[in-house]
Amino acid sequence: MKTIKDIETGGERPFFAEHDLRLENVTIHEGESALKECGNIVADGCRFEGRYPFWHNDNFEIHRSHFTVDSRAPLWYSRHMLMTHTEVLAPKSLREMEHLRLENVQFPQAVETLWHCKHITLKDVTACGADYFMFHCDDIDIDNLHLTGKYTFQYCNRVVVRNSVLDTKDAFWMTHDVLLENCLVKGEYLAWHSHNLKMVNCHITGTQPLCYAHNLVLENCTMGPDADLAFEYSSVNATINSHVASVKNPLTGRIKADGYGEIILDENLKAPGDCVIE
Repeated sequence: MKTIKDIETGGERPFFAEHDLRLENVTIHEGESALKECGNIVADGCRFEGRYPFWHNDNFEIHRSHFTVDSRAPLWYSRHMLMTHTEVLAPKSLREMEHLRLENVQFPQAVETLWHCKHITLKDVTACGADYFMFHCDDIDIDNLHLTGKYTFQYCNRVVVRNSVLDTKDAFWMTHDVLLENCLVKGEYLAWHSHNLKMVNCHITGTQPLCYAHNLVLENCTMGPDADLAFEYSSVNATINSHVASVKNPLTGRIKADGYGEIILDENLKAPGDCVIE
């Protein structure tokens, strides 16, 4: 593997179609498509300032590096990436990609990040301003994600999230096969229209959570005092180790909690309307 180190470069495609290349302490200034159509690349201690630095790449690693806000849409259309101890300031990164592993990565402005990606592993990741984070993604494994943003994890399939704090709203809409374990989930309108969502040892806050859900399971969860009007038109099997502010018109199943502020079963209750509330 060829090594290039301690240089500054820029312009149009300075490393186009390179393979078997290691970059150490390299700064890429204004320009675009610095590493396009590349393979077997390692970037360690590098700084990326130009637009679209990693597009159409296969088998590459990025360590201890920094993407400035001007590196616009820095990682698209690529496969088999490992990223560690890196900060990505540019929004709209990580699109149309497969087989990604990110460890100790920070996204200070993660708006519209991770769209249409598959086979994703995140560990010890922070994502702020993460509106529409993880949109239409599949096969996701997450441990210790700290996220703030709106409309996250929409239309995702086969997701596992553990030991995480998700401060969001309209999260997990229209998802299939999601498991949340040991998570704090703050936000409004959680997981509407979800299919096969399971939450274990989680704390849930925010109004109108878990409505219109299909095959919803909660085990040993708790709910905050603002988590009202829960479970409307949902098929649910829930064990909640706290007081629940209010439950409204659950469709079917069973809900067991320490107590309820209000149970609303009104003229809008839909069939079968046989949910057991204990």
